[in-house]
Amino acid sequence: MKRIIDLETFPRRSHYEFFKSYAYPYMGITANVDVTNLIAAAKRRGGSPFLAILWTAATAANSVPELRQRIVDDKIVEYDHCNTAHTVVLPDGTFVNCQTDCRRSFDEFLVYGRERQEEAKQRHGFVQPGDDETELIFVSCTPWISFTQVIQPTPIPADSNVRIVFGKFFEQEGRKLMPLSVQANHALVDGLHVGQFYQRFQEIADSVR
Repeated sequence: MKRIIDLETFPRRSHYEFFKSYAYPYMGITANVDVTNLIAAAKRRGGSPFLAILWTAATAANSVPELRQRIVDDKIVEYDHCNTAHTVVLPDGTFVNCQTDCRRSFDEFLVYGRERQEEAKQRHGFVQPGDDETELIFVSCTPWISFTQVIQPTPIPADSNVRIVFGKFFEQEGRKLMPLSVQANHALVDGLHVGQFYQRFQEIADSVR
């Protein structure tokens, strides 16, 4: 489900109209998050740490309305829920796209996500013809690098999909930290909203048992 936002009463109308004309209207933030508890919870279940982090990020992103908003035909559309599309590496070093829906429990998602990844590996081509990507949150991972910044490819004209990238875990004072990058269209999203995402991510990551 989705709804069209009324620009006449939209509090960020001037911000939207200002930034939407930019050739590169994106804003991005990278910060380290504590995934100690999250990784331990995944391992106790024999599950994938990546899928545990994906579920947490998708759940956190969907809790922030601005991260569910998209620009469609010069209108602002807010979706009730946004699925994710993440990369799955193939044996030859290339990758395919895998879509998931995080509206499951943590335990259910670890099983469901693995099944979706195996299905994706059977396909050929990165993006399937006819796929509507408007509502998707794009997720990727660079598990070889504990990066401090990420620059992501974007289309012309600019889109409004949120992009999230995970990096390599590293140890600090006995905790496992991970760089997490968020990129969004500034016409819809401010630093406040990205900050809310990070706060929610950490709350969820710490609460999984």
